[in-house]
Amino acid sequence: MEFRHVPVLLDECIEGLDIKPDGLYLDCTLGGGGHSLEIVKRLKNGRLFAVDKDKEALASASQRLSAYEDKITYIHDDFKNALEKLDELGVDKLDGVLIDLGVSSYQLDNGQRGFSYNTDAPLDMRMDTDQYLSAYNVVNEYDEHTLADIIWQYGEDKLSRRIAKNIVDYRQKQEIRTTGQLAKIIEESYPAKLRWKFGNPCKRTFQAIRIEVNGELKDLDKAVTELSLRLKEGGRICIITFHSLEDRIVKRAFVELNKDCICPPHQPVCTCNKRREVEILTKKPITADDKELAENSRAASAKLRIAERV
Repeated sequence: MEFRHVPVLLDECIEGLDIKPDGLYLDCTLGGGGHSLEIVKRLKNGRLFAVDKDKEALASASQRLSAYEDKITYIHDDFKNALEKLDELGVDKLDGVLIDLGVSSYQLDNGQRGFSYNTDAPLDMRMDTDQYLSAYNVVNEYDEHTLADIIWQYGEDKLSRRIAKNIVDYRQKQEIRTTGQLAKIIEESYPAKLRWKFGNPCKRTFQAIRIEVNGELKDLDKAVTELSLRLKEGGRICIITFHSLEDRIVKRAFVELNKDCICPPHQPVCTCNKRREVEILTKKPITADDKELAENSRAASAKLRIAERV
């Protein structure tokens, strides 16, 4: 199956990055390479560092971007480790950083990856197939209390306790090996009259398990802060989120970086030495316009926030 992914808010990201032909850019989530392609097209003597934890994404995107291979360095890792990799390569300050926190269309549509509740497939959900932890482990090995907490914290599902209990009850009889089995358990956890009232009842629980498997929110605030501070003066960071949990973390990190002095208001002299590190360029997040939504329904929940190093 071809690694296909329609880049979300592409024009807005490219405009937000304000690309310099001789600049150094970091695409933290390469995916299908759509954003990276438009970045590298604009480079003359610059360089793009493209990161992804999914080997299939790296292999496919490197073919798509083969005409620009002399300007790209590929890195197989979690983007939260990107700065360590850049240090190893002797790279200091960056002109721009892009983070697209969405799951790729390929990962959702390829049944064998186990991300989707629309296809019966092995429970997996690993973005990095080299790692041990998979959705199978979470669903079959986590205790009921931990499962409920994950479904509530990462999926914000009000029926998290019932869903967790039903998962544990089911697995006492047999292992839960497929997305179809899990989807059926979730569906039956909802009262019939509410089951389809707000779309597919599986959405929140599948999201929660995927986030747990891939550690998507772990240290996200730290990564956003460190990547922002790695920018040159005038450098830009663009971050696309797809659900409220991610967006709140990014927004909070930008707000903290934007603060200038955090001493108590009554204190006559500043002693905190805190200085504003970024200017927030998006007072409200940028969302997809009607044209993009008509072409790509998965852009509906996307939010883009942009900050500039000062």
